[in-house]
Formats: sequence, structure tokens, C-alpha cells
Amino acid sequence: MRRPLAVASATLLLLALGAAALRYWQGPRLAAYRVESRPLVQTVVATGRVVSVSRVQVGSEITGVLLERRVQEGDHVQAGDILAVLRADDLTARVREAEAALAQLHESARPQALAAVRQAEAQLDQASREAQRRRQLFQRQLIARESLEQAEQAETVARTAAERARLAAQSLAAGNPDEALVLERLAAARAALAKTFIRAQVAGTVLTRNAEPGDLIQPGRVLFEIARQGDTELLVPLDEKNLAVLALGQPAQCVADAYPTSVFPARVSFIAPSVDPQRGSVEIRLKVNPVPDFLKQDMTVSVNVETGRRAQALVVPNDALEPIDGHAATVWRVRDGKARRVRVQLGLRGLAVTEITGGLQAGDWVLAGAPADLRDGTRVRTAGQALPRTGAEPAVGGELPIKLD
Repeated sequence: MRRPLAVASATLLLLALGAAALRYWQGPRLAAYRVESRPLVQTVVATGRVVSVSRVQVGSEITGVLLERRVQEGDHVQAGDILAVLRADDLTARVREAEAALAQLHESARPQALAAVRQAEAQLDQASREAQRRRQLFQRQLIARESLEQAEQAETVARTAAERARLAAQSLAAGNPDEALVLERLAAARAALAKTFIRAQVAGTVLTRNAEPGDLIQPGRVLFEIARQGDTELLVPLDEKNLAVLALGQPAQCVADAYPTSVFPARVSFIAPSVDPQRGSVEIRLKVNPVPDFLKQDMTVSVNVETGRRAQALVVPNDALEPIDGHAATVWRVRDGKARRVRVQLGLRGLAVTEITGGLQAGDWVLAGAPADLRDGTRVRTAGQALPRTGAEPAVGGELPIKLD
């Protein structure tokens, strides 16, 4: 009875020793990833804010007391709309004074001058007839020379008076210097009065108002700020390390923090030509079209800028890559139970995974962080690991986003 038990025990011992020897021969069990081919999208993730293409600051050109404010924040205005009105008693008086001077010129001075011309011409005609009659009488020796000379002198005086009347009328004619001076005074008075009406120079939305009725307004003070009507943009600062993957026209998916379920599209329209040395960031602008109704100025928005897309790509988690050298790196590939160092070429790169463009094939296994003492050709066993997920990754079979900071 003891003999069969001994044999069984020896057999179990031999099997255990054989299994241990097999595991030792196969090498240590290490975590590994299987290289997969799947759709891939690389995105740059950042946070920015909503801005208008431009903002206009509106102020007053003159000093005065604010009499009336006609708009408030959020109002839509058109170019030329009145935003506020200043008190203008003195300017109104100047306009009336200039208008009165012009009316006096047109309705009194000019008609009187024309009447004076007609009267002087009539007197000249009479003096000329009298002088002609006396010449005839003198030729017939019916009057003395002295009487003729008196008539001729009266004719000369009448002619001079008529000429003066004509010159006076001409000085009051349309376009004369006196009228031009009065018109200039009137235009200046009306222009000054018009400045008491503070108008919008562009169409847009009123963002801020900084004055109330009764305030003393002076030139240089910003009374209103207007977001110019037009394209709405997103201003987004990005880490300068992302410059290499950015390009004009790249699409983006955006979401306002206040409306997390409402995603809207945008497109990169501007990349700043310089980098902020203090923050190490570069500003980009994304044009939004169409603009959602809920989007407001200075609203915080998260954006995912699509910087690369592959219909099918081999992907490897970043922790499987040895130190990266430009567009190449080294991985530990496991084939036939042996781990070997393989140099691979890199494509799209992100925080979690990287595209492999050369050196591996779909189905290959790569170690997830090899031990420091691992030697080329060492036998190992693989413990399969799932590809890291980003949280925004779609279901299996969808595109795998690669997110960059």
C-alpha cells in the first residue's frame, strides 16, 4: 500500500519539477500589448474663450453731462444708432445763432441790396434823361452852360451810386464770402451739436456700458464697448510643443463649459507668429460657423483640434516605447517566446498611444516597460494588457483618439 503512494508522490514531484523547469526555461511572465490596426484620430486638447473678431470702444469727442443713455449690455445695434445723448444747451444756441445770421442774410440783407440796386438804377436813368434834355436845350442856346454842367454832375453821381449798389448786391449774392463764412459757422455749430449724440460706428452687440445719466463725460473715457458683428472666434492658448502638428484649416470639436452636452464645430483660422516667453504658449484662433445661439462673449470653451487622422493605423502604448529619438524609438518585441529589441518608426504621437509606421506588424506583441536587466533574446512569457483608453474613446471598432496637451 505504501509503494503506490510513494510512486504517486514521486510522480507528482517530478511533474512539479518539470513544470518549474519549463517555466524557468520559458522565462519570466511580463506584461505586454498586442499591436492592433485600427482607425486613429490625433487631437490637441485645450481650453480657451469666446471672442469677437474685433471690439470697438466708444467714447465722446467733447465734454458734457450725460443726459440720456439708450442702450444696455446685450443690445444689438447698427452703425449710426444713438447710444447716448449729452446735454447741449450752449451748442443748440450756437446753431440757432448761425441759422439766424444765415436767414438775415437771405431774407433781409440780400433783398434790401437788390432793392437798392433797382432804386439807384432808376435814379441813374432819370439823371441821364435830364442830362440829355439839357444838352439839347444848351445846343439851342436856351439854357446856360452852368445848368448843363449841373445835370451832367448829377448823372455822374447817380452812376456812381448805381455802381456801388451793384457791388453791394454782388457781395451778398449766393456763394459770396460773407455767405460762405456764415455757412461755415453754421456747419461747425451743427457738427459740434451732432457730437452730443454718441453713435455706434459699427454694427454689433453692446458688451459694456460705463456711464449713467448725470455723469460728466470727457474725451478719452470709454463709455461703451461693442463686439463687432461678424464671425465669432475662439481664442485658445496651446503649449508651444504642439506647434509642429498645428496647421490652418484643421477642424475642431468644441464644447462650452456652461453647455457640456452641446458640441459645435470650429476650424483653425489663425496661428500666432510668436510664442509667449512667459507661459511657453502660442495662441490660435478658431472660427465658429454656424455660431450657436447660446455662445456668449468671453465664455469658457474646451476644444479638441484634430491634428491628424488615419483610416487604419498600428498603435502602441507609449510605455512600450524606449526613449524616443525624433521619429524613431525602440520596443521589445516578443516572437517565439523570445524578447528582442526592435527599432520602429513613429507617426502620430499622443499622451497614451503612438502610431507605428515601420518595424512592427499587426498581431505582434511588445512588452509594456521591460525590466532594466532584460537581455536581447531572453525567453519571456507575455501577459496580455488592453490598450489604454482615454475616456473619450468610442466603442470598439470606432476611432481611437490620441490627445495632446
